[in-house]
Amino acid sequence: MIEPILLTAVHVLTFENQSMLTNASGFFFERENRLFLITSRHVMFDQPSEHSPNRLQIELHTDPMDFTQSTGFSIPLYRDGLSLWRQGLDAAGEVDVAAIEIDRSALPATAIYRAFTPGNLIQPGETVEIGTSLLVVGFPLGFHDTLHHMPVVRQAVIASSFGVRFQGKGYFLTDARTHRGTSGAPVVLRTGLETGPEHRLGWKLLGVHSARLDVGTRDQELDEALGLNCAWYADILMALTEG
Repeated sequence: MIEPILLTAVHVLTFENQSMLTNASGFFFERENRLFLITSRHVMFDQPSEHSPNRLQIELHTDPMDFTQSTGFSIPLYRDGLSLWRQGLDAAGEVDVAAIEIDRSALPATAIYRAFTPGNLIQPGETVEIGTSLLVVGFPLGFHDTLHHMPVVRQAVIASSFGVRFQGKGYFLTDARTHRGTSGAPVVLRTGLETGPEHRLGWKLLGVHSARLDVGTRDQELDEALGLNCAWYADILMALTEG
């Protein structure tokens, strides 16, 4: 039995034509029968590093009885010179989350995946305490179960007041050991509720992992890295998947 949460996350490879550029993580989000791939915006385009792929590739399971069977699925990032992904802005500037819609009819007929929905987001009145245990589901350094094509999880805890924009930005902090390739991974909280369509995964989607947070004045030789990370609040997905 494969835990459904593992089928929400996908290994994302970025390409410029046929040349592979980077590894990243992503996950599926479904809203009103439309399917989206969610990842970090800097996976799609990052001007400071001159990262500018023109397509993504994800891996999809194709046999419910044999998870060693999979296929690559290519997602173009541009059409007629225009970007196909959606990215967000808020009062503090750019939000490092992007969504790109997937044409379901183009998916393999036997594709197996699970998707978060708006029902998996934190609802008004729900609270999450600092220090709460979380999981980050992704592909650190591209590492994963290459036989069964499954992600791995890292444990994390909430390290800043959830619901308060850290330093005015649209993210909260997690305390976790993370690596390159985790960008775009879902940050989730176990609920234990698995009845009803809104809780079919048994997890709440709290955020989208973006990057490690460091201190510019840290002495690279004397001081260890903080071990803190930025996770953008997942409610941005409602804006990115609207209309």
